[in-house]
Amino acid sequence: MERHRGLEWALVVGAPLSLAIVEIFHPHPHDLLRLDVRTWLAVHYAQIALFPLAALAVAWWARGQSGGAAALCRVAMFVFGASWTAWDAVAGVATGILVGAANGSNAPEAWRAMLDALWSHPVMGGGVSLFAVGGSVALSVGALAAGAVLRRGGHSWGPIALLAISSFGIALFKTHAWPGGPLTFGGIAAAHAWLLWERGRRVS
Repeated sequence: MERHRGLEWALVVGAPLSLAIVEIFHPHPHDLLRLDVRTWLAVHYAQIALFPLAALAVAWWARGQSGGAAALCRVAMFVFGASWTAWDAVAGVATGILVGAANGSNAPEAWRAMLDALWSHPVMGGGVSLFAVGGSVALSVGALAAGAVLRRGGHSWGPIALLAISSFGIALFKTHAWPGGPLTFGGIAAAHAWLLWERGRRVS
């Protein structure tokens, strides 16, 4: 039982908390050719693992539950995890690899058109793109649906409200670098810790 609780805390709290910490170091891409490529790639490699784990952490509250809210939570968090993992591989990792190659060449400016084409792609680009916006919306929808499941299960409004509000951080700040990502996933981690603590008090 204790081992199960430890694994649950590691996933439900540890995954979004780890993502929040990683995203504190996410560089802001003002000029792609001036990126800190090492930090950029390290953050984006880590995010490829952490986005689906953070999605699973929210969907965890819908496990074994029936009804529309539980189903919506699972679907929305799958969409978030899949879309943002794919998006991060292209807009994050691929961009970082190209920037590194450009800066290692004799004519980095010759790579700018290629970088801009990738960064401004309407589906997978690093700015306002389908996968970026769709994934952000899915995160908020999934968190709200998880809140409905949790409320039906008897949890108090405090952690549910924190979970719901935190899920809009990326949309509000329009970035998953600081402050959007750290506040979003840090808030989700805090809400999850509160929910687990609350559940523990009810059981004991």
